Amino acid sequence: MGGREQTREEEFHGFVTSRWPGLLRTAYLLTGDRHAAEDLVQSALEHAYVAWRKVSAADDPDAYVRRILINVHARRHRRRLREFLVARAETPEQVADGDTMAQAEDRSMLLRALAGLPARQREAVVLRYWEDLTETQAAAAMGCSVGTVKSNAAKGIAKLRAIPGLVETAANGGVK
Repeated sequence: MGGREQTREEEFHGFVTSRWPGLLRTAYLLTGDRHAAEDLVQSALEHAYVAWRKVSAADDPDAYVRRILINVHARRHRRRLREFLVARAETPEQVADGDTMAQAEDRSMLLRALAGLPARQREAVVLRYWEDLTETQAAAAMGCSVGTVKSNAAKGIAKLRAIPGLVETAANGGVK
């Protein structure tokens, strides 16, 4: 019994080590704050650890943990009703060589715009366009129908397109 438990611990540790950057990126895009993103990922991984037997047996453990992450975020959001998140210019990813100040400002503008979207629209936009999930995968992660994902993503994109500075950024080559 001790051997199986140790194997599960090692398996979970390997999962966390390999998935941390992607989970942190998704959480950052949902929260708009690096520290809140780290807290969100840690909370989601606590839930995943408790249910690790089910998570590791799932067809897609990444999707299972992503769903946990979305659920934890939604619970936090509902408790606080509606927060206005202030996005920061830094991202959890390393700034690439050759990154200019203009690109950093563009990135900051996009993150502020994402933070201004309602939670479900932000989730749909992040999962569909930043994480590049299919509508079906995003629906599974959000716990809703494909139609709801389509609707929330379309509304979110429409609101983002209504921001003048963001439209100019996209027309000039987008955020890198």
